[in-house]
Amino acid sequence: MKNIVTFDKHLDQRYGKIGTLKRTEFEIKAKAFAIGEILREARKEAQMTQEQLAQKTGTRKSFISRIENGHSDIQLSTLYRLVEIGFGKRVNLTIG
Repeated sequence: MKNIVTFDKHLDQRYGKIGTLKRTEFEIKAKAFAIGEILREARKEAQMTQEQLAQKTGTRKSFISRIENGHSDIQLSTLYRLVEIGFGKRVNLTIG
């Protein structure tokens, strides 16, 4: 049991303490991945293909794929367009 490490301690060891450049870069990538997963689930719930979502929002299928796979930074305006136009839902942003 002595070797058990909390997830926060693991992140500190692997990526540095909160506020360091390496940790911030990791957290940005992790959040991009999470946004991609949320969008993928919303798209599937709406029973849409990536192509259909791209057509509805004026983007490309490859762009939707990159976002869903966490390989593309997404501007807030693009996120709003995908969610509000693509799925007819609202985005709520909390800063904390």
